[in-house]
Amino acid sequence: MGFSIGSAARKGALVAFLGTMAFAPIAVAQDATPAPYTAPDDIADISGSIESDGSSTVGPVTEAVIEEFAAVAPGITVTNGISGTGGGFERFVIGEIPIANASRPIADDEAALAVENGVDYYRFDVAYDGISIVVSAENDFIESLTVEQLAQLWSADGGVTNWSDLDPSFPDEPVELYGPGADSGTFDFFNEEVLGEDVAVRTDYNPSEDDNVLVEGVAGSPNALGYFGFAYYEANAESLRLVPIDNGDGPFEPSVETIGDGSYAPLSRPLFIYVNAEALQSDPAIQEFLRFYLASSAELSADVGYVALPAEVGVEQQTKLGGAISGEVAPDSLTVEGTPAATPS
Repeated sequence: MGFSIGSAARKGALVAFLGTMAFAPIAVAQDATPAPYTAPDDIADISGSIESDGSSTVGPVTEAVIEEFAAVAPGITVTNGISGTGGGFERFVIGEIPIANASRPIADDEAALAVENGVDYYRFDVAYDGISIVVSAENDFIESLTVEQLAQLWSADGGVTNWSDLDPSFPDEPVELYGPGADSGTFDFFNEEVLGEDVAVRTDYNPSEDDNVLVEGVAGSPNALGYFGFAYYEANAESLRLVPIDNGDGPFEPSVETIGDGSYAPLSRPLFIYVNAEALQSDPAIQEFLRFYLASSAELSADVGYVALPAEVGVEQQTKLGGAISGEVAPDSLTVEGTPAATPS
């Protein structure tokens, strides 16, 4: 069977971004709320091992879900790796893992590899995030930055070696930058939104796929600046300070409110998990984990510092999951991403 189900319209500035990825929406009552997880009677008899990998941004949500799920389904073991969105997709598109955490949509070349390897997949929205621009708590000279200044700072040809190159009122001290590595979906999204497609990112910065390393680097120097997901700022707010970003209507700091209503633009974004279609439809352990994940994602994403999906979007994702498990909803690899069918539906 083949019809597609996708996300409802988003709020504020997120609408334009997500509209490029949207597909035929499902009819859901606007006052609907996601259903709580109800374990099947035979949950104690369901066993298996599940591995997920990918985004360090989505990782905390998945890990929180894994921790809670263990108490419900002790026979199912779930492990989670943090190799960056690109690293997770590398494994996912060859069928090595059934679940990929992603802070950006799958890229065309990654989708093509999935087709080559006969890997169909579904994509589920799990939360919203705002990429946080941060400095050390000891930094006393940056009050805010414009998007244009942020682009100049991170551009390979921006000409910023010392802070005074960016703004004459800033100290004549070397710039120290920290950011995700090239396998990170955060790296891809930041560069696309801030620099654009034709501008090279500077390479003389301190990269890491581990956001905790970035936190430590920025916190350790008053001349450092970095970026990563909002949850990592929230967990380290005592040693870091947010830099408000002015897109022409600001400046705005990331917060639950500004991320949720889209005013923290252009650095608000959705977060996803991708699931192997064959594994989802054949493995009861994966089915129960995904049911639990989507029933719990609103509460747990908020617990770890992200913004929960609107209730109606959460209901859509749960309905989509039910149709995916039954085979009544076509995999996104056959529809949304614009790739040819990897397998007949």
